Amino acid sequence: MGSDDQRFQHEAQGGSDSDSGGDIDVSVPHSARIWNYWLGGKDNFPVDQQAGDEYATTFPGITALARASRDFIGRAVTYLAADRGVRQFLDIGTGLPTENNTHQVAQRAAPDSRIVYVDNDPLVLVHARALLTSTPEGAAHYLDADLRRPEQILAGARQHLDFAQPIALMLMGVIGHIPDDTTATATITTLVDALASGSFLALYDGTATDQAFLDAQQDYDDTGAAPYRLRSPDQLRGFFTGLDLIDPGVVPVPHWRPDPSPLTPDTVEAYGGIARKP
Repeated sequence: MGSDDQRFQHEAQGGSDSDSGGDIDVSVPHSARIWNYWLGGKDNFPVDQQAGDEYATTFPGITALARASRDFIGRAVTYLAADRGVRQFLDIGTGLPTENNTHQVAQRAAPDSRIVYVDNDPLVLVHARALLTSTPEGAAHYLDADLRRPEQILAGARQHLDFAQPIALMLMGVIGHIPDDTTATATITTLVDALASGSFLALYDGTATDQAFLDAQQDYDDTGAAPYRLRSPDQLRGFFTGLDLIDPGVVPVPHWRPDPSPLTPDTVEAYGGIARKP
């Protein structure tokens, strides 16, 4: 997540593609655009491609990690919508639209699903309309807001979601943007405390389990881009404290309820899980 200057709420009826195009800094690499590059997208710039290639030179596993993480999001949303009956999703740290975005996956399982996306990357804002296509029965909205301001996110989300009913809070590959552990825990706690009983927290993040990954991340941070904190699997598990973890717990993302296959899923340096609020 980037700067703190907020144009708080942009929906399908509000804002134009020119609203924030001038805010896009193409001289410094940006994590959302690099992630888009690793996933084979086209919403990135030469500075992002160079940073992504340099990152992959140090840590070649990053492309597999990006794709495995994206697959985890799809399985998690399908599980929540199809198996647990969730009809509301608060997806913070949306990133750039790709295939199988949260609303598309959720609404395939349950057409009446309602999704609120949250990000504060100007390029994501430019592409917000791609995130706002929805089934007639459901809804998709976009909030321009910062993970580090959870009360602001909640205020905007309450305009579109019923907080008296279960909501799936999704923090997919974003909590590393808050490097301080105490602040990260407090942010998650604020968000989860606002949810009704029967809600879910779905979270994954890169892990400090490979020195090459740590080295690549440090090199990226040294470019002047927004730094990102890699944590241990146990630290990620700590974010689920007080919630009921769904089997198999917090595990490498390819191992979380993988699709049926005769092959054993690869292990990547990213762990994730889902837990239910009692």
